[in-house]
Amino acid sequence: MKKSILITGGAGFIGSHVVKLFVNKYPDYHIVNLDSLTYAGNLENLKELEGKPNYSFAKVDILNESALKEVFEQHQISDVIHLAAESHVDRSISDPLAFVKTNVIGTVNLLNAAKNFWKDLGNHLFYHVSTDEVYGSLGEDGYFLETTSYDPQSPYSASKASSDHFVRAYANTYGMKTVISNCSNNYGPNQFPEKLIPLCIHNIKNNKALPVYGKGENIRDWLYVVDHAAAIDVIFHEGKQGETYNIGGWNEWKNIDIVTTLCQVMDKKLGRSEGESAKLITYVKDRAGHDMRYAIDASKLEKELGWKPSLQFEEGIEKTVDWYLSNEEWLNNVTSGAYQKYYDKHYES
Repeated sequence: MKKSILITGGAGFIGSHVVKLFVNKYPDYHIVNLDSLTYAGNLENLKELEGKPNYSFAKVDILNESALKEVFEQHQISDVIHLAAESHVDRSISDPLAFVKTNVIGTVNLLNAAKNFWKDLGNHLFYHVSTDEVYGSLGEDGYFLETTSYDPQSPYSASKASSDHFVRAYANTYGMKTVISNCSNNYGPNQFPEKLIPLCIHNIKNNKALPVYGKGENIRDWLYVVDHAAAIDVIFHEGKQGETYNIGGWNEWKNIDIVTTLCQVMDKKLGRSEGESAKLITYVKDRAGHDMRYAIDASKLEKELGWKPSLQFEEGIEKTVDWYLSNEEWLNNVTSGAYQKYYDKHYES
C-alpha cells in the first residue's frame, strides 16, 4: 500500500522542515500537512511545495474530532508523524490550559482518529515527537537517557509528558504501533522569533535590547533543525515499535554564551565594531521554575539507527544567521503579522 503520511504541525518550525524533507525525498509517498495555523504556523515556510502532486495541506485543528476523521478518510492516512503542539514555555506559564487542550486532548483526539480508522493497528505507525523537557532538570553532570524518569517542571513539559504517556498507553492497551522521540532545543531557518536565537538575531539587527533571563547561566543542548528532520526520517523508517529515541546535538551552551556568540557573529556580518552588539544585552527577572540544565545522550540513536548530527553549533549558527539576514522579507512578514494572511491569499483565493 502506498504510504499517505499525516504530518501534524507541518507549517511550524520543525514540522515544515520535516514536511519538505519527506515531500522531496519520497515522491511515492503522499504527504498531508495538517496545521491549524495558529501564530506559530507559517505556510510561507512551504511555498516551494505548492502544486507538487504528492503534497496536500489541511487547515484543521487537532481539537476538532470530526475534521480529523474526515482527513483520515479523504486521504486514506497510513501513518502519522505528530509534531503539532503548543511549545513556548513562557506562554504555558501564562496560559496552562491552552497547552493541556492542544498537547494532551489534541494528541488523544489524534490517537483516537488513527485507532478508529486503521483496521490493523500493527501495520500503521503513530510517531509522536516530544521534548527533552519531560525529564526535568539536570545538575552539572549527567545526561538524559531514554530510561530517565519523567519529572516535568513547567506546564509545557507537563503537557508533553502527559501526551507521551497517552501514546504509550494506546500502544499497550490497543496494540497500536508507536514510537516516540524526545529532542533537545532546535535552532535554524524559519524559527518563530519568540525563541532565543531568532529573537536575538532580529533584535541585534534592529539595535533592540537582548533580554537574558537571570544571569544567563541556564544550559541547553542545541540541535540544528535540519539534523532533527533527518533523525525523524531515520526513526520513522527504521525505529523499533514501542521504542523511545533521544535526539540531541551534543552541543551544550549557556544562554549567555549563545547570546554573546550571536553578538560576535552579527557584528562581523553587519560590519559593526567588535563588542558593539553586546552592549544590547539586558538581564531580566528569571523565568518562573526555570530548569537549570538539559543535556541529551543520543548514543542509542547513533548505535542502533546510525544517526548523528552533521553540524556543531558554531557552524550551525553561522548558517542560521546567514539565512535570517538573507530572508528579511520572511522575518518582516512574521514580525508584522503579514504571514498570517498567506493562507487566505494562496489557498482560499
